[in-house]
Amino acid sequence: MRHSRFEAVRLRLERFDPGTGWRLWLYEFLLFGFKQAWACLFGGLLLALLLATHFFYPDNAALHRYDFLTLSAFAIQAAMLGFRLETWAEAKVILIFHVVGTVMELFKTAAGSWIYPEASVLHIGAVPLFSGFMYAAVGSYIARVWRIFDFRYTDYPARWTTWVLAAAIYINFFAHHWLPDIRLVLFAATIVLFWRTRVHFRNWREHRWMPLLLGFLLVALFIWGAENIGTFAQAWTYPGQEDGWQMVSLAKLGSWFLLMLISFVLVELVSPVRAPD
Repeated sequence: MRHSRFEAVRLRLERFDPGTGWRLWLYEFLLFGFKQAWACLFGGLLLALLLATHFFYPDNAALHRYDFLTLSAFAIQAAMLGFRLETWAEAKVILIFHVVGTVMELFKTAAGSWIYPEASVLHIGAVPLFSGFMYAAVGSYIARVWRIFDFRYTDYPARWTTWVLAAAIYINFFAHHWLPDIRLVLFAATIVLFWRTRVHFRNWREHRWMPLLLGFLLVALFIWGAENIGTFAQAWTYPGQEDGWQMVSLAKLGSWFLLMLISFVLVELVSPVRAPD
């Protein structure tokens, strides 16, 4: 596999010896922030575009704002591949998430769960094409952080059980509009499956660990915060936000927790689930 340019930078940083004591703590803290920022690069650039176009995009522009966002997302993707800031394996993950996310968007907008209030030419149904990239940003982050921090796992459940759970979560996102919402059952199943699972991550030279369920929650919380930025920038709106922005309901945090699990299992299809050495 051809590595990204970041790979060489990361290896040099990990080989550097800052010493001991507070110097080591500070170095590891800064290194952790650098790695996380790199893993978030695609999503961070998209969020920056949403805010910038919200404040500065001209109302009378010949190109619709949504179409500008779509073309910009394609340009970012092409540039990251062209300059080897991203691997082709990561780009494939982004494509999978784009398709999965767009299908969900088509259904959810038709059901009135949220709307895209602005006009566009590059769209499918009521869904502008840039929306798929927002789901892809989640997949991009998970694929990158998995590799950058050299994830290892202990007490990981049988993989077929995670696939069944992810499929049930995805189906419930559609089916709950007609059938009883079983998300509480899905939360319980997730806890039962992953209760003992630990994710071991290497920031500098040694692996540390945390409960994988806590990792899911932290990432879901981060995505919920990003969703608040997206709705503030009027990239899309939920019912109740027509007359002005208000914070996205905390109930959406649960939805993102479940969607995070789908994202994790999709990345698991192309990333190895390895035990610690």
